[in-house]
Amino acid sequence: MSIFIGRKKEIQFLEDEFAQDRASLVILYGRRRIGKTTLIKQFIQEKNAFYFVATEESERENRRNFQHAVSDFTHNTLLKKDVLLEWDEIFSVLNEHQPEKKKIIAIDEFQYLGKARTSFPSIFQRIWDQMLAGSRSMVILCGSLVGMMVEQALSYSSPLYGRRTGQIRLDQISYQDYGLFFKHPERINLIEYYAVTGGVPRYIELFTPATDIFQAIERNILSRQSFLFEEPVFLLEKEFGETGTYFSLVKTIAAGNRKLGRISSALGMNQSGLTKYLKTLQELDLIVREVPITEKNPEKSKKGQYRITDNFISFWFRFVHPYRSYLEIENTEVVIKKIKDQFRSSHVSFVYEDICRQWLMQKGLVKSPHIQLIQAGRWWDKDVEIDLLGVTENREHAVFCECKYTAAPVDADVYRQLMEKAKNVFLPDGSEKHYVFFSQSGFTEAMMNLARSQENVHLASIS
Repeated sequence: MSIFIGRKKEIQFLEDEFAQDRASLVILYGRRRIGKTTLIKQFIQEKNAFYFVATEESERENRRNFQHAVSDFTHNTLLKKDVLLEWDEIFSVLNEHQPEKKKIIAIDEFQYLGKARTSFPSIFQRIWDQMLAGSRSMVILCGSLVGMMVEQALSYSSPLYGRRTGQIRLDQISYQDYGLFFKHPERINLIEYYAVTGGVPRYIELFTPATDIFQAIERNILSRQSFLFEEPVFLLEKEFGETGTYFSLVKTIAAGNRKLGRISSALGMNQSGLTKYLKTLQELDLIVREVPITEKNPEKSKKGQYRITDNFISFWFRFVHPYRSYLEIENTEVVIKKIKDQFRSSHVSFVYEDICRQWLMQKGLVKSPHIQLIQAGRWWDKDVEIDLLGVTENREHAVFCECKYTAAPVDADVYRQLMEKAKNVFLPDGSEKHYVFFSQSGFTEAMMNLARSQENVHLASIS
C-alpha cells in the first residue's frame, strides 16, 4: 500500500486549480516510482473524479477500456455494448455527465495513448478546444516517460502547447520529509537509508521494515527476486527503448569520470557525439552538469562536471553492476563485504553533502536569519575544493561550508582549513564571509567554543 507523505505544495496547487471557476488542464509528469499516481489518488479523494490509466496495449483496446470506464462513471449502460465509439463521442458523454458539477478527469500514463496512435495529442487538442475548455472540468494528464510527456504535452511542437493552465514535474521527496516514512526513525541511520533509496517513495517503502541498512540492501537490492535488482536497466529501457549508450554513459560517470573529456576517452566517443545523450539524461533528471557556483557563464564554463543525481542509481552502478557475476550465483557475502568496506567513505559522504545543501537552502543561517541565500553548490578550482558555497543575490554574503560524515566529532582545525580554502574564491569587495560546519557526529568542545565566540561561525548537526 502506498504511503502519502509530503507533497504539500503540489496538493495545494491542485486544490487551487480545482477551486477555479473555469476549466483547468494540468500536466503532471516525472520519473517512475516517484509517486504521481499516489498524488492523484490523494487529491481526488471525496471529489467528483473520473480516473483512467492507459496501458501499452493498442489504441483500440485503450479506447475500449476508456469507454467502459466512462460507462461505469456515468452509469450509461449503452457504452457497454459492442459498438466502439470514437474518442470525441466518448468524451462527449463524459463531458455532458452532470455538467453543473465540478469534475476531475485524470488520465494516467497518458504517453501510452500517443505512443499507440501518434495523432492522439491532436485528437485530444480538438476535444479540449471544442468541448472541455468551455466546461468546469479539471483535466490532469499524467505520465512517467518524461521525454515522451514533454514531446506530447509540453513542447512547442505539441498540439497541446499553450493549452495547459499548469504543470507539475514531481521530484524526489526531500531529506527533510524522509523520516516521516518510518514508524521509528530514531532506530535507524536515516542518512544511510537515504543514500541508498534517495527520495523515491516506492524504494523507501521497501526499506521501511528493516533496521539494519546492510540487511535491507541484501534483501531489497542484491536478491535476484527483488525488482530493484534490475531497476536501472528497466528504467532506461522504458525511457529510451534501448539501454546501449545511455547505460554506458551512466556507468562511466558512476565510475568517477565526471569531466566530458574523461567520459569521451572512457567510451571511445567524440565529445560532440556525446552531447545529445548527456542532455537527454539531464532532462530526465538522472544526471546533472555542475560548475562552480561563482561561474558567470555556466553553460560555457570549461569546468563542467557530470554527477548522477539519483542516489539509488548511483549506488547500483557502484555496488551492484560491477559484481553481477557474484550475485547471479547468489554469492552475496562477497558483495556485502565490499559494500561495508566502501559504503560510507565512497558513497554516503557524498550524499551527505547534498543533504547539507538541502538543509542550508531550507533553513539558512540560524544565527543570521536575515541572510537569504539564492544558490548553494560545490566550488572547485585546480586542486582546491569546497563542499558547499552559498551566496546571496548580489554576493554581499558568502557562506562556506564543510560537510563531515565521520565517526569522530569535528574539531577546530577544520575551521582553519576552510578559511584557507575560502581565500581562493573571488568575491566582490566588502563581501561578508560566513563559515558553516555540518557534522554527523557532533563537534569537539574547542569547536563549540569557537562558534560561541565568533558570530560568523555556524555549527549544524545533521544525523
